[in-house]
Amino acid sequence: MSSTNTLSPTSHIQFSSTDSCYLTRSHSTSSLTKTPIKNLIQAVSSPDTKLKKFTPAIAADESDDETYLFQCSCAGLYQCSVTGLEFVMQGEGDVVYRTVPWNRRLLAQHHKKPAGPLFDIKCQQQSVCQLHLPHCELISTGGGQFLQVAHVNDEGIEFITPHQITESHVVINITGFSGYGNVKDEDSPCDPVRALVLLFYKPPVDPDLTSFLSVLLLPQNVVLQDVLHSRKKLVGDERYIETSPHCKLHPKQVYTLSAVPEDDSVLVQPIEAEFHEESYDSYFPSFQVSLEKVMKMIRLNVSDSTSSDSVWNRAVYLSSSGVKKCRESVLWNLSPNERLLNVRSCFINGISEPVLNSLLDKLLEKKVIIDAELEAGIMQNRSDRVRFVIDIVRKKGEAASSQMIEVFCDLDSSMQIMQVSKQ
Repeated sequence: MSSTNTLSPTSHIQFSSTDSCYLTRSHSTSSLTKTPIKNLIQAVSSPDTKLKKFTPAIAADESDDETYLFQCSCAGLYQCSVTGLEFVMQGEGDVVYRTVPWNRRLLAQHHKKPAGPLFDIKCQQQSVCQLHLPHCELISTGGGQFLQVAHVNDEGIEFITPHQITESHVVINITGFSGYGNVKDEDSPCDPVRALVLLFYKPPVDPDLTSFLSVLLLPQNVVLQDVLHSRKKLVGDERYIETSPHCKLHPKQVYTLSAVPEDDSVLVQPIEAEFHEESYDSYFPSFQVSLEKVMKMIRLNVSDSTSSDSVWNRAVYLSSSGVKKCRESVLWNLSPNERLLNVRSCFINGISEPVLNSLLDKLLEKKVIIDAELEAGIMQNRSDRVRFVIDIVRKKGEAASSQMIEVFCDLDSSMQIMQVSKQ
């Protein structure tokens, strides 16, 4: 590998509307063999003390899709903490990547199906020489023997035989860029895979006390950041509940969700659902739990419908989310003036001196308050200054109150009781 170089300024790399995920042409430059590739599989990943983890910069494009940026300054092996992707770098380079939808019709023409997200990867310096794509197969029990990597570009699609398959990644050598993603044969065995049970909670909206808990069954190598982003665009206001999500599920197997307490206040729909291992583009719930009253905790159990064996069982705590969001839902139905009045005491007790000063500067800059009003509050203590500015702005009407709320949320996201104003 090359010696350490100085990182050049960030390159601005644009994604065109004709990206590889929308290809209609297809061809394969490699054999579509169905022979298991056992000789490529390692039962245990080779330890690499040189592995370095990084957190990429995340930016949204015009369509609100998220793009990741990794700026590498020297050769080495690097792992993205968001996607699980690993890059072997020959030297410095700016790697820009994102997930894109699979062209499933194109895969079906070659009797293939997705076995991971499809990543559109670009590196202007061409310094990525090897790519490690995360998979969810259970290599230790014989899984992953039919894994390949689909390389999708403007010419169509080719299927690359992996250089190596470890417990966690499919390794390929690369010379070009565009779309890369794990695939396997459509008729490959339905071996169990590592999976996730993800929970999203939609709190009640007063005066209705009904809340909803969406339960998603997904393969483990989905990109959680993409799931969160997609759910927000799809559903809007809901909360991801962090719990231990890991389990093992069989593709095409039917699973049952049960909940405790088992009474009329809890409704699970549907009771049974099939696990789809190819869920890399859409993130709809397998189950939805309706709660007819406010609950602090509910216990969920996912079990195999044929054997009744439990595959995932957790106590899920809802109280803090429910109470807080109830409060926010009330605020959402109020006018900006009423919202300021409703949180006046919280605002007075919670805002710090530096944030207050920045708030006053911004309000002056936006002409919400004038110089004379700013000077009138200078000699007062912090609490009195906060009362003074809230009451001054409230008297100026809805537009001024709305601007104050927006400015404050930008300055201090820690007081989340105000964040509802920006939704």
